[in-house]
Amino acid sequence: MRSTGIRRTLVALGAGALTLTACGSSGDEAADGKTRITVNCMPPRSAEVDRRFFEEDIAAFEKENPDIDVVPHDAFPCQDPKTFDAKLAGGQMEDVFYTYFTDARHVVDINQAADLTPYVDELKSYKTIQPQLRDIYTVDGKVYGIPRTGYSMGLIYHRALFERAGLDPDRPPTTWAGVRDAARRIAALGDGTVGYADYSAQNQGGWHFTAELYSRGGDVVSADGEKATVDTPEARAVLRTLHDMRWKDESMGSRQLLVINDAQQMMGAGKLGMYLAAPDNIPILVKEKGAEYQDIAIAPMPGGRATLIGGDGYMFGRNASPEQIRAGLKWLDHMFLTPGDGFLGDYARAGRNDAPVGLPEPRLFTGAADERDQRAKEAHANVPVENYQSFLDGNQKLEMKIEPPHAQQLYSVLDGVVSAVLTKEDADIDRLLKDASGKIDGILARG
Repeated sequence: MRSTGIRRTLVALGAGALTLTACGSSGDEAADGKTRITVNCMPPRSAEVDRRFFEEDIAAFEKENPDIDVVPHDAFPCQDPKTFDAKLAGGQMEDVFYTYFTDARHVVDINQAADLTPYVDELKSYKTIQPQLRDIYTVDGKVYGIPRTGYSMGLIYHRALFERAGLDPDRPPTTWAGVRDAARRIAALGDGTVGYADYSAQNQGGWHFTAELYSRGGDVVSADGEKATVDTPEARAVLRTLHDMRWKDESMGSRQLLVINDAQQMMGAGKLGMYLAAPDNIPILVKEKGAEYQDIAIAPMPGGRATLIGGDGYMFGRNASPEQIRAGLKWLDHMFLTPGDGFLGDYARAGRNDAPVGLPEPRLFTGAADERDQRAKEAHANVPVENYQSFLDGNQKLEMKIEPPHAQQLYSVLDGVVSAVLTKEDADIDRLLKDASGKIDGILARG
């Protein structure tokens, strides 16, 4: 699933998701001889500051590249799963279009993506991007897209509640047994305080189940993507922990079938100790839900094995001309892929406009490019970066794993498993996993 605020400035200002309109290119050459490209995911007019940043950056790009005309489109959301395939098939998608990581292979499989391999060396930043993110858009050795942002899951926790419960907020739990113990102690504070919350509706329960399974060394599907791998000891351990926290410890509260907004509301109100999320949740908790930056911290995924990663990038329509591809790659470099600059990296500009600077993600680059980006971020940090250090340190030891194929369909199946465990004390975990395994096999068999 997408994260909830990976676009730093937009989330900080509480403006909602970035957006697009479905409108294909009107040709690769404008009347004045310029190469014209249509692009999407421009912030909506309701996000005044981000819209201005985006327009400023496009204007600066066109000034530097007077032979290129960039035509941005916006609507809601950046990628609407209900219309995405229809727009692709109908030739209504922009020349340079936004995708979630999980859709990259699908776009290639339906033959709607341009092969960027002959041109990718012209993207100055390409070799500085983290290899595991580049690989997401590489199919059979060919490059079909460019990553723009990435996130990884961690354990968000409330430092003030940790202190009240006699826990050390500088030493968050690193195992699921530790999470269970901390949740029990936080819930014991009473007055409606919940130790640990998890999602179990709108496919979000399946998403978190997958993340928790990864953290224990398990997986949802086999390496070849053909068989379910949820009827396993690792999966039973995930569900048994949730069951026991809910029913034996009573540390998850009685209200269930939660979604992300529920957890954010509780955390912002100081009534929740821990939940799983990415760092982009932190400004939402502060800007929209009433929390204070000094109270919110993030640790790496408990379990010590792996963490779920996600993110987004841009692909090019299969009918894009070589000139449009070259122009689009230049635009991506300028807008998103220059360390310490552009729409996502101009930290000085972000700070001047009350956006958080210093969150531990996205961390897109490697080597010298990453060092430049981190130095620029550090110079303009306006949040308590020490609250995120354990997340940064711990992530270095975890395997980074992308979401499974057919993620939303699989999450729908797994939602039912998690919701049953959290709403029925006598839920049969073995039966639930066996049934889910059969349903997932059916989804995978249909392709």
